[in-house]
Amino acid sequence: MTNTPAPELSPPTTTGRAARGATTTVLVLLTVLAGTLSPMQSAVNGALGATVGDGNSAAVISFGSGLVLMLVIVFARPSTRRQALSIPRLIRSRRIGWWNYLAGLCGGAVVLSEGVSVGVLGVAVFQITLIAGLVISGVICDRIGVTATVKQPISVTRGLGAVLAVAATAVTISPNFHVPHAIALAVLPFAAGLLAGWQPAGNAAVARETGSMLVSITFNFLVGFVVLLAGLLVRLAMGTAQFSLPPTWWMYTGGVLGLLSIGFMALLVRGLGLLLLGLGSVAGQLVGSLLLDLVVPSVGHPIHLATVIGTVLALVAAGIGMIPSRKAEAR
Repeated sequence: MTNTPAPELSPPTTTGRAARGATTTVLVLLTVLAGTLSPMQSAVNGALGATVGDGNSAAVISFGSGLVLMLVIVFARPSTRRQALSIPRLIRSRRIGWWNYLAGLCGGAVVLSEGVSVGVLGVAVFQITLIAGLVISGVICDRIGVTATVKQPISVTRGLGAVLAVAATAVTISPNFHVPHAIALAVLPFAAGLLAGWQPAGNAAVARETGSMLVSITFNFLVGFVVLLAGLLVRLAMGTAQFSLPPTWWMYTGGVLGLLSIGFMALLVRGLGLLLLGLGSVAGQLVGSLLLDLVVPSVGHPIHLATVIGTVLALVAAGIGMIPSRKAEAR
């Protein structure tokens, strides 16, 4: 029997590499554009909070709009409807643990901080402090293996990313030190960013048990909405809150913008991977925040040199924080 030599595999052609490079470039640009949805959501929720005069009320309205849309999407299909209706049984059997509720609480914290602080801090300052919290949370969560199957030790570079994130926050809010309660308001998005690092773990667990990420996102919105609504009802009963519906239609779009951001990221991650997706998204959030504060009169705030420096520091911090550690530990 004659052995036929195996055909040699030809190396990638220059044309093939150029095509892949062009595709990656397009996907990164799309990710940057998708990243701008986050500051747009912050601007909408900030304007909503200023209009209704209560950040808690604004968060309830924003979360409520997203919840209604997700319920329509999920219950329109028999498969996802069955998966959603299985959640009470999964909770009773403890297949969905109580800690998974934290995902909804994290989302609620972000939206609540938008309604309370964006009107004073501006979109750019809000996004930088939020991203700084996310970077630190990401480093810690990767270290203890919350959101991945591999633990990432806190290396020198990842530790430096966390330090730069704190520096970015301090530099960014420095022009607002004279504003009453500015530091306290900046702590809100920073703390929300710290909490949001746990959100993917909770969402992934619910998606795994129900078999649907759409159902997981809906559950996330439901938990956040219930907690925010309960807090608002208590405050209304105590006479420390007010509730009114805004007259402007676009103020109801905060939840929809959040859902679009989640959907686009889920699609783009397949072609880019987490590192490029994260960097592109952060770049879109930071650049979009600066542009919103510059060109949109209704949400515009003065752009200080400190804000630009903070933007660069936050982007560098995010990039460094996403560098995988050389020595990873299996869980």
